[in-house]
Amino acid sequence: SGHRMRPLAAGALYWEAEDTLLVADLHLEKGAAYAALGMLLPPYDTRTTLERLRKVIRAVDPTRVVALGDSFHRSDSANRLAPEDLKFLLKLQQGREWYWICGNHDPHLPASIGGTVCATLTICGVTLRHEPSAAQSAREIAGHLHPVARIARRGAVIRRRCFAADGNRLVMPAFGAYAGGLNVLDEAFGPLFLRHQLEAWMMGRADVYPVLGSLLLPD
Repeated sequence: SGHRMRPLAAGALYWEAEDTLLVADLHLEKGAAYAALGMLLPPYDTRTTLERLRKVIRAVDPTRVVALGDSFHRSDSANRLAPEDLKFLLKLQQGREWYWICGNHDPHLPASIGGTVCATLTICGVTLRHEPSAAQSAREIAGHLHPVARIARRGAVIRRRCFAADGNRLVMPAFGAYAGGLNVLDEAFGPLFLRHQLEAWMMGRADVYPVLGSLLLPD
């Protein structure tokens, strides 16, 4: 849509011209929610995710951070943050604008988590939202679908979280430590992208690598 943005290996997107950092699907407190149901999932993902977020914020030092929904695994999880995790989160917000876009997992968020809660946010004609819209020509950045890409390289098959884009719409990878992923060739992505323009920017350990849609493999 005429804007330059930099995907980061941690799974965040930096919009340098607007000094804005975008993250999606943190799913904070997912481990605690599963543990409460008796599932054997260690409830330590919140601190892991916040630590990763702190490293990204330190690296680019943005004046604005936008979380694209499902920041909490459940709305009521936001009220159950451990005091030290809430303090950590509020400290990350100091000195910068912070927006929480509501998601399907967290449609209602309390004032205690700081920042500004909104349904969508539009910056320079680009709409930031949680779920991708139905409009084929939408100029937007969204989350929700947790895209991953799968390719074959040097006799090995690699499957990684990715940024999925066609130059007009971009779907962010999930940032949360316990978030899963959906192959970008899944039918859920079909209506969102012009297939011949689809690119998957796959996350590596230290960089992000663009892959043409024609090279992508289904699961």
